[in-house]
Amino acid sequence: MITDEDHRLRALADDGRWPELLAAYRQGRAAAVERAGEATAAGLAAPLGHLIAYSAPPEVAARLFDADGGPGSAATVGDHDAGPLWEVLATRHSWLRLSPLLGPAPVRHLVAHTRVLLGEDLSHGGLSCAGRPSGGSAPEDRSSGERSPGDRPPAADGVPLRLEPWEAAGWEEGARVREYLPRGGARSALLTLPADREGLVAVELPEPVERLGGQRAHRATAATAALAALAPWAEAVCVRGPAPLAAARLAGCRRVTGGYLPFALVYPALVQAAAGGRARGSAHGRLAVWRALAAMAGAARPGGPEAAALVARMRCFTWLEPAEGLRHLHVALEDPASGVAWGLSGSEEL
Repeated sequence: MITDEDHRLRALADDGRWPELLAAYRQGRAAAVERAGEATAAGLAAPLGHLIAYSAPPEVAARLFDADGGPGSAATVGDHDAGPLWEVLATRHSWLRLSPLLGPAPVRHLVAHTRVLLGEDLSHGGLSCAGRPSGGSAPEDRSSGERSPGDRPPAADGVPLRLEPWEAAGWEEGARVREYLPRGGARSALLTLPADREGLVAVELPEPVERLGGQRAHRATAATAALAALAPWAEAVCVRGPAPLAAARLAGCRRVTGGYLPFALVYPALVQAAAGGRARGSAHGRLAVWRALAAMAGAARPGGPEAAALVARMRCFTWLEPAEGLRHLHVALEDPASGVAWGLSGSEEL
């Protein structure tokens, strides 16, 4: 049911009266927090937040996340409608426009990595995660072209602030981040692995072996946990041996339709799996995959040469299962240098 209040808010949007809409959002969210709690309030305020994040000038939209409206008035990284409000905002404006305006460090972090997924190269920036103080005014224009520390994208986690060639190679046009609609809702590609039978053949998997265990398996165990975190609906295993041995631990039968493919074609499905749900965005997925790669490579942090070397040498095996949910993922990732392979397999109905 569309209420009179809905009509009033839409009329304000049509007239470009964005400061009034921001005030209405803040008042409504704060009142809902007091009445029903944070989680309920975030959901009730999200449709108006989506409208502001999508259509308002960035100077207004970025203030969704500022706490200067009082307790409970600010959106958090978890506020979402068709997707997180910070991701809606990130799809609408460049980092150059947004960087002086965003205050909270978690929001800056996720917006920056969303812009990277959309093709921006932010690697020329510094290491600062600091933005302007929450509730403060945006910095004055610097006609000299110098960048203040608050303009710089956050890179403290070590994840590269530009897409590596293998990150960019496997995506279809426009599939890296949801496509948001002005009045709410979003379109997104459903990436599955394998997507079809192309390039796959009949394969006889080896006899399954026991999962890797023991003290010397500590690194492999940490990597298995990082992979399992990508898709809670999938099972992750680690074995000593080639990729088909890991697949054998997970596949429904010994004879499968499967084959090898480059990691660049595996990567998009992993990112989307880790970004599952409306509360999470593609930046969450990218960061989670980089953390998993670092764990698999035994690196202290993501983004180092160890992860790049692992991607270059990794062998990836995928296979079909007879019964699938709408989202499915069946892949084994082999590191020939360590003689270890990880498997990740599962499906879910959406």
